[in-house]
Amino acid sequence: MTSISGKTDPVVRPVRAADIAESLAQGLRDFQAAPLYGLLFGMLYAVGGIAIVASVTALGISYLAYPLAAGFALIGPFVAVGLYEVSRRREAGQAATFFDIVGAMRGRPEIGWMAFVTLFIFIMWIYQVRFLMALFLGLNASFSTLEQFITVVLTTNEGLLFLAIGNLVGAALSLILFSVTVVSFPLLLDRDVDFITAMITSVRAVVTSPVPMIGWAAVIVVLLILSALPFFLGLLVTLPVLGHTTWHLYRRLVAPEVALP
Repeated sequence: MTSISGKTDPVVRPVRAADIAESLAQGLRDFQAAPLYGLLFGMLYAVGGIAIVASVTALGISYLAYPLAAGFALIGPFVAVGLYEVSRRREAGQAATFFDIVGAMRGRPEIGWMAFVTLFIFIMWIYQVRFLMALFLGLNASFSTLEQFITVVLTTNEGLLFLAIGNLVGAALSLILFSVTVVSFPLLLDRDVDFITAMITSVRAVVTSPVPMIGWAAVIVVLLILSALPFFLGLLVTLPVLGHTTWHLYRRLVAPEVALP
């Protein structure tokens, strides 16, 4: 099978839960070996989450803090690209400097297209939240405080329906984004392929091993939620460990490239 660029498509291999556990252990070791890079990217991600919450609070729309913070997690795979490069260099026995990492990211224009896809799904997340609020809570739904919003959501039939459907739609969008990015970002960093091929390969990886991969997606969601609770500070550690783990899982999911004679 060949990609739209005429090259042979990457070969996808099945994985088991044990592979994910081993990848997680490798990711933790990478973070321990290069903690400064992990803390840097984790800090950038945490600051972004804090900025979102601070902005909606300052604008008097603090009731949007939860859906926006949850949606912000969707762009994690793009933020972690630098961590993939750190793991790639450690795997190859190469030194990793900040300029090398930035240079590797800038030297892959297809990563920019994947970033656009990620941003597009994030925007869809925001619009579906506003649409469901208008549908279930009223066209002019507005709340003076986050507490008032939570009270309405948890104590009214409309609010509970909004919460249930909103979480279902959010879960579907999260699964879609996970499926198209879990392999695509590290693949684009590792090989000269187009972003369409990378997304197709990523979806194939999830379809090939649905149970362990969806289980891994659930683990990511739980860890990100728990990390965001203490003012996003848990992301300082969680994001780099998940980022490094994703690289090693990619190595298990996609067979090494075979050099043509």
